Amino acid sequence: MRTLLPRPCELPPTNHWSPRRYFADRDVFCAGRVAAADLDRVCSATGASIQSTCSDIQATHLGTCASFEEVQVGGERYNLFSGCPAARTCTLILRGGAEQFIAEVERSLHDAIMVVKRGLTHRSVVAGGGACEMEVSAHLHRVADRDVPAKQQAIIKAFAKALEIIPRQLCDNGGLDATDVLNRLRVEHRQHGHAWAGVDFDAESGVASDLMAKHVWEPALVKINAIQAATEAACLILSVDETIRNEESAAPQGPQRGLPPGAAQRALRSRGRGMPRR
Repeated sequence: MRTLLPRPCELPPTNHWSPRRYFADRDVFCAGRVAAADLDRVCSATGASIQSTCSDIQATHLGTCASFEEVQVGGERYNLFSGCPAARTCTLILRGGAEQFIAEVERSLHDAIMVVKRGLTHRSVVAGGGACEMEVSAHLHRVADRDVPAKQQAIIKAFAKALEIIPRQLCDNGGLDATDVLNRLRVEHRQHGHAWAGVDFDAESGVASDLMAKHVWEPALVKINAIQAATEAACLILSVDETIRNEESAAPQGPQRGLPPGAAQRALRSRGRGMPRR
């Protein structure tokens, strides 16, 4: 790559030369047709600057890295820059047997990176593993039993039970007994007062009393947004009092009728291409 040349090089005075071969003979790596986005990433990582000519390259224009290597990964070749002094990012190479699998891994990785970004930006976290949902559910059950009379109590308890879907789904994904784990979590939150008790795949019982101490965290902003979005969706569904349906579009359409006998011949005659009579 031109930004990594150690010194200006004079090209041989001939019309039959190859730039890559010329640089390779002098132990200088040369890459052609590099995308602009790749050039910008290399420059930001190595501290180099893009030059349009080799005639006036100075030491301040060059970038540095601890090691550079060209490796074969599957059917593609990649240029790896390691130990870049100005780099604050890295590149992840995803490989898989099918395009759908790679797309799913990319979405999961993007979600994980965005969660970490939220945690670094807002600096407010709660314990993961369904601990936050179980604590909110336990609090709603206590409020419903103590302060809410009549039918409203059933609504609050239904909302509190819906929050337990998160730890239940975690148990199903991890192969744990969801019924047993949820019963243990209810005891931890409602009787023992362990606010950060949640699902733990490392524990034999599947339950940890303090996931905050085990550094299983989630950004509080993500948790708040998720609960608010789910609540608004539920309220929107409950607010629907009537469904309007178009009867014409809902009616099944019958089979199309065929052309009457002789219609095709008459159409051809009208365009001057009539069929001969027999």
